[in-house]
Amino acid sequence: MSTEATTLTASEITTRSRCAGVVGAGGGGFPLHAKLSRRPDSPTVDTVIANGAECEPLLHKDAELMAHHAAQIVEGLQLAMAAVGAHHGILGLKSKHIAAIAAFGPLLPGTGIDLHELGDFYPTGDEYILVYETTGRLIPSAGLPLDVGCIVSNVESLYNLAAASRGNPVIRKMVTVAGAVAQPFTGWVPIGVDLAWLIEQAGGATSEDVAYYVGGVMMGKLEHDSSLPVTKTTAGVIVLPGDHHLVQRAETPVAAKHRIGKSACDQCSYCTELCPRYLLGHDLEPHKVMRGLLFSLEGEDTWNHWGTLCCECGLCTLLACPEDLFPREACQQAKADLLPQGRGRLGPRETPVPIQPHPMYESRHTPLKQLVQRLGLTPFDTPSPLRDPDAIPAQFVLPLKQHAGAPAVPCVTVGQRVQQGALIADVGETALGAPLHAPAAGTVRAIDDTQIVLASC
Repeated sequence: MSTEATTLTASEITTRSRCAGVVGAGGGGFPLHAKLSRRPDSPTVDTVIANGAECEPLLHKDAELMAHHAAQIVEGLQLAMAAVGAHHGILGLKSKHIAAIAAFGPLLPGTGIDLHELGDFYPTGDEYILVYETTGRLIPSAGLPLDVGCIVSNVESLYNLAAASRGNPVIRKMVTVAGAVAQPFTGWVPIGVDLAWLIEQAGGATSEDVAYYVGGVMMGKLEHDSSLPVTKTTAGVIVLPGDHHLVQRAETPVAAKHRIGKSACDQCSYCTELCPRYLLGHDLEPHKVMRGLLFSLEGEDTWNHWGTLCCECGLCTLLACPEDLFPREACQQAKADLLPQGRGRLGPRETPVPIQPHPMYESRHTPLKQLVQRLGLTPFDTPSPLRDPDAIPAQFVLPLKQHAGAPAVPCVTVGQRVQQGALIADVGETALGAPLHAPAAGTVRAIDDTQIVLASC
């Protein structure tokens, strides 16, 4: 760690993380300072795990970050360990990331950090799987890594924590832009740039009619609006032709997805047999949720609880089902209907029943290359080399809610000039959230209830 960082107390580490606006950069967006804050009644944490597993098809931002910024990630992991009082750190990354492994190797002796190599399967980055693969501990159903003495943080979040320890706020994002673009790339971009600007930096789309998977094709969101901005949680953008199978499936109306499942599901149970949470021993059986579609409303309520532990990885819908049905979407509906009523599967504090991995856990992993082929992405499975764009966009659109918790509240006014890194929105001291900083010098063009628009100089 830097000389300054080694002198920081746990309180100072969490305070600097909060002031810098560090959140989960892998997509969750949970404010890191809240994850690191320890109260007298907080569970004991002995292990902090850096999540570099990155398993979304075509995304490479974590791999590039680890290969080129290993020292900062190790520093961030040490800071996180110091903040929670953990004696052990683990860097979880895939064996195929040879450059990253070589970069980390000389940095680890004497740090209390071990490097754990993972297989190239999906979804290795799911924290339930990552904790089990790296520690052998099983997070209880509906539980958290904290329940087994662990904290998990994406490697980019830890990089940002190291920067925050020096007073540098989060104003940029490492992203991969891939798919139907002329020049796929991975690089740092300012938060607030729009998708159209990203695609332009990638040499433009190679198809006239395109759609955008923001965050990945498995767990990301399909978008058609190229004016949408990059946020602190944007891992990447996969551009696909509008007639691609994945785009057409995603655009199927929800009611039609359920209707198709009701008429066609033959209860083969493949969706359950390949479900990562089921294979870890959790009480999750998507085929029983699909069975619920066959019943009356009362029957659906009875069976849908089998889907409320779903992590929404998408394997059941996009790989396992031989009839191309939508078990994930049925599980999502079950969660949306039942969890607000407190009617999901009981959590660890109510039913502390031990779980055991399925005997076929190891042999039912889904190789990433197989998944890429099944999804029809092989033509786009090309390198996305590290390259930071040189262009400066004309404006930045900055959503006030780029994190879990309460949205930030603007602390600037229209017409005000701000410098790069200046605080432009904040949350209360006790509120769960994260402040927002200017990604570049400019003038505040507009403010509303959801965003700040900044015109660059």
